Amino acid sequence: MAALAAAVLVLAGCMGTNSGILSGVDTTSALGNIIGSVLGVNKVSEANLVGTWKYTAPGCAFTSDNLLAKAGGEVAAQKIKSQLLPYYQSLGIAAGNTLFTFKEDKTFSGKLAGKSISGTYTYDPQTGAINLKTLLLSMNGYVTLTTKGISLLFESQKILSVMQTLGALSGNSTISTIGEISKNYDGVRVGFELSR
Repeated sequence: MAALAAAVLVLAGCMGTNSGILSGVDTTSALGNIIGSVLGVNKVSEANLVGTWKYTAPGCAFTSDNLLAKAGGEVAAQKIKSQLLPYYQSLGIAAGNTLFTFKEDKTFSGKLAGKSISGTYTYDPQTGAINLKTLLLSMNGYVTLTTKGISLLFESQKILSVMQTLGALSGNSTISTIGEISKNYDGVRVGFELSR
């Protein structure tokens, strides 16, 4: 509880500033994510994963286990999400054309920027680790509960390879910029915020 109080105080101190990394940050959402992480309620059961999840925004989380780093990391993650949004949009990723459906038989299907994907998945609810396997690639990621649904996140370099494929298919030239963002945020997982 003392650690939680310290994290809340750090975040509260950050919320008092209106410049730098916090401009435009949804600190209420960030605080909710921090408390969820600390209390361990951010795990998604296998039964709860089953169903259709629709894209709502870019997802981002730091990989550090240090509580104070998480407090700063959640706030910084909000800033990274705002930086990723225009690049996701330029690749055509939008609420109406990006979704994932997980089935009880360990298969999944969906769309990424309107392009159909399907395959099989394995999921460990204790760690949140998920592996998505299609004919073309295999991606290891993480699923966590958020205040509005779930996050489906991947190591930044891994999601970059998916974005490069998507960019090549669409003839999009902004992928190099996403590559630069990825290099700047080592130790960050990025992906998708999803809701029912």
